[in-house]
Amino acid sequence: MEETYVIIVGAGPAGLATSACLNLQNISNIVLEKEDCCVSLWKKRAYDRLKLHLAKQFCELPHMPFPNGTPNFVPRKDFIHYLDNYTSHFEISPRYHRSVELAFFDRSIGKWRVVVENRLSKGEEVYLGKFLVVASGENSEGFIPRMKGLESFEGEFIHASGYKNGEDFYGKQVLVVGSGNSGMEIAYDLSNWNVKASICVRSPVHILTKEIVFMGMVMLKFLPVKLVDMMTLLAGKLKFGDLSKYGFHWPKQGPFLIKQLTGRSPTIDVGCIDKIKIGQIKVLPSILSIDGNEIKLDNGESNRFDAIIFDEDQDLFNNQGNPKSGFPNHWKGQNGLYCAGFGKKGLFGISIDAQNIANDIRFML
Repeated sequence: MEETYVIIVGAGPAGLATSACLNLQNISNIVLEKEDCCVSLWKKRAYDRLKLHLAKQFCELPHMPFPNGTPNFVPRKDFIHYLDNYTSHFEISPRYHRSVELAFFDRSIGKWRVVVENRLSKGEEVYLGKFLVVASGENSEGFIPRMKGLESFEGEFIHASGYKNGEDFYGKQVLVVGSGNSGMEIAYDLSNWNVKASICVRSPVHILTKEIVFMGMVMLKFLPVKLVDMMTLLAGKLKFGDLSKYGFHWPKQGPFLIKQLTGRSPTIDVGCIDKIKIGQIKVLPSILSIDGNEIKLDNGESNRFDAIIFDEDQDLFNNQGNPKSGFPNHWKGQNGLYCAGFGKKGLFGISIDAQNIANDIRFML
């Protein structure tokens, strides 16, 4: 059994940022990570061409800016390098191969008791802490939804987190389910590998460029969200024209209001729309059922596919998958329990959470 002030579950950006803020205040903490490395989502489950979809000033972790010369929209490899340097700079030493099996507040001693399986030794470890920070991440688990007949599908189906590039799908018919940032970018990448890609658009979505989103985020510092939404939507329509004839429909609320209310980001186009307009990528409606390699759509049509890639996320904690308190109060629970990175505000929100948690713990000690 080992005791510390703060136990942090997860060595992703949220866990690293929280540990760094605590270290700066000389508050002892232990970071537990079930994988064999930090930021495993970025290192092991991110596709090759991924870049941060927001400008770098909105993606920095606390107390360490990106190095001079870093591209404005940071590539995956550069971001991993930044996170590794961040870990070293703030002397963070995660304990890897630790899978949390049980965590509860032991009222008899007024501390959190965390039971962990050491995946290397296969032994059990117990940690005690006055505070517990859950930083396992909003996107830690890839979710494949239940669909009628999916078990009969004769091809390969994977979650987007398992996609690296289109090499393994060369010459195949591939359906990407979901029109979020990952789904649209994967469809674009597949088309560059001579894959016959289709994308299943299941709900209304805002599609913008990274430059328009950057402009909107800067304007939000000075203007109300309703006005910013009006201007960004106008810019988007001037850029792309009427996308309804290609199968896309705008949500009733604006992109930044939706982000504030639900945490869902607008889709940032990386070139997929141009390929859709010239017919290289098809847009299809929702799936009704699957029978072997035949997929029936809700417009009555059927198509055959060799593979399906799901761009879906399963939420955590409550029935919807998030802390029961919404932003900005999501980060603090009871009895010294905290959540880092669950405010649906991306890396910018992680930075705020980590600093809030460290300052609150310092006040409590």
